[in-house]
Amino acid sequence: MKAKDIARLHGLDASAFERWIKLAQVPHRVGMTGLSVDESVNTDELVGAFRQYAAQENARAAAEQQRSERAAQEKQHALAGMLITSGFNFDGYRITRYSGYISGDDAVSMDRPRHGWLGGVNGDVATDLMAGLAHIRRNALTELKEAAYALGCNAVIGVDFDYLTLDPETVSNSGGTLYLPFLFAVTANGNAVVIEKSA
Repeated sequence: MKAKDIARLHGLDASAFERWIKLAQVPHRVGMTGLSVDESVNTDELVGAFRQYAAQENARAAAEQQRSERAAQEKQHALAGMLITSGFNFDGYRITRYSGYISGDDAVSMDRPRHGWLGGVNGDVATDLMAGLAHIRRNALTELKEAAYALGCNAVIGVDFDYLTLDPETVSNSGGTLYLPFLFAVTANGNAVVIEKSA
């Protein structure tokens, strides 16, 4: 009997059913019209075995999803509680482990003033620039915390920022100079550590 017919009669996912038949090495043959189960196979037992397998797979997937969600929540909680400082210690805490230098990066592009710098920078451009810099600083700090978390740390000391401004240009189709948007980049640097509250 064709596997797809069995699946249709019992309300099964035909593709998953056929994959399982091959995986479970159920006697079958594959022809021009698709996969067929040998006549010697009891259809009811076959369907029951597949449903048991599908239930186990669904339970396993649900458990894995729960583990992933729990791990994500634990990570979010750890990142939210992570301490950072530009100094090299925290009042009321002692450093128990140094895990080394880490960094986090981000960048933003900004359009050039339409009337050139001689025309002055209007408030909108300045506001957009400051908002862009604040955004990439936050992202760089987030990456910094992620790097510390990956090392099993709960704090970062000696944090500072490095800034980079690029003024890219290229050759236009007419042979002139084509000025591209400015690129502002920031790197957050620090040392990942493990801290504990002092006794």
